[in-house]
Amino acid sequence: MDKQESIVHNPGVFAGISSLFKSLFGLAVSRVELAALELAEIRNHVIELLAIFAAAVLAIWFAIAFGAMTIVALAWESMGWTILLIMFAVFALVTAILVTKGLALIKQNKLAFPATMKELKNDREMLL
Repeated sequence: MDKQESIVHNPGVFAGISSLFKSLFGLAVSRVELAALELAEIRNHVIELLAIFAAAVLAIWFAIAFGAMTIVALAWESMGWTILLIMFAVFALVTAILVTKGLALIKQNKLAFPATMKELKNDREMLL
């Protein structure tokens, strides 16, 4: 009577290393997919923001032009050319304030990858 013996092989070092590399590769692929998804989302938000900003800039130019012409026309007889200097100073001040606020928004890092960075930090902590 022939008996077939079942031989059980222990995984060994190479199988463990292979499994580790497969897991790390899967982890890297999932993180790249998450980053790509967030990048597409950010791109859509940036395009929408640019379209809204362009329309707002056009509208504000018309508002500023018509408002400035009205103020100059109403104040010209009593103030003369000094109304133009006052209007210049007001618009220069408004521009400085807006540029300062815009730079502050950029420094807040609103266009980052928060979920991807969080997951990468968690991965680093788990591996180390």
